[in-house]
Amino acid sequence: MIIDDKVLVLSPPPPYTKATAAPAAWRTFSALPPHLLLQIVYATFSDAYDIEDAKEQRKTLYWLAVGLRLVNRLFYSTSMNVLRSIYLPAYDSLIRAPYTSDPFPHSHSKSLRSSLGSLQRETATLDLFIALKVREDVWTDDSELHLERDESFTDLFNLMQPRSRLEDLVRDYGVAEGVIYIDRRHMRTPTSSAADLLTINPLPFSALSVSFSSRRIGLVLVSPGVGRSIGSKRTVVEVTRTRDEQLEVAARRLVWELRDWLVDEVDEADGI
Repeated sequence: MIIDDKVLVLSPPPPYTKATAAPAAWRTFSALPPHLLLQIVYATFSDAYDIEDAKEQRKTLYWLAVGLRLVNRLFYSTSMNVLRSIYLPAYDSLIRAPYTSDPFPHSHSKSLRSSLGSLQRETATLDLFIALKVREDVWTDDSELHLERDESFTDLFNLMQPRSRLEDLVRDYGVAEGVIYIDRRHMRTPTSSAADLLTINPLPFSALSVSFSSRRIGLVLVSPGVGRSIGSKRTVVEVTRTRDEQLEVAARRLVWELRDWLVDEVDEADGI
């Protein structure tokens, strides 16, 4: 075979040059999707096969509560997701009968990054229980001389839990009756057919709280202050209760009393 150099012309190879790779973009933990960050946090736990491993787990939970959740909003939501899921059974076991509980966070915002608040006021009670429990557990592990302060848990479940749960029930029943609103842009049509409800001015839930005792409960309205002055508080409705009365029953009675009070306010304004 005869090769004709004039016909076969080979192009020279490309020059050897140093490759210029695109600079690597550094990503922080906060830039990770929430589900990946949640997996990373769960991976910090050891398998509790013995007492020492269980102590390490409790130390990790304490670190989540006092350290990691304070870094930023995403770490807070991730850490509280872990802490609430772990301590919820212990919290539920301390609920006094006939009280009920629903501390699961409710929020208008679908984005975990944009909103950390919860409509459920009992969520704050659960978070207080977690902060107290993680500290007591670690201190008990560190010293046999540490005595758990039972009165702290007693105050929490005798007063704070039923009061916050009652406020959540009043919110739900009050919104359904059209006497309470969460956001004026999403006000619901009242379920009651009373004509007086068409003229009343519902109250914002953010301005309401519950006064709770063994014999009486009431709704407290906070009026906004002017300038730097502090707003005033006044009890607008109050009803009696018994120790064994269900919170659902007490909440409905408060909402009915609030409805009557709002109707009376309209009548007084109209000079009737």
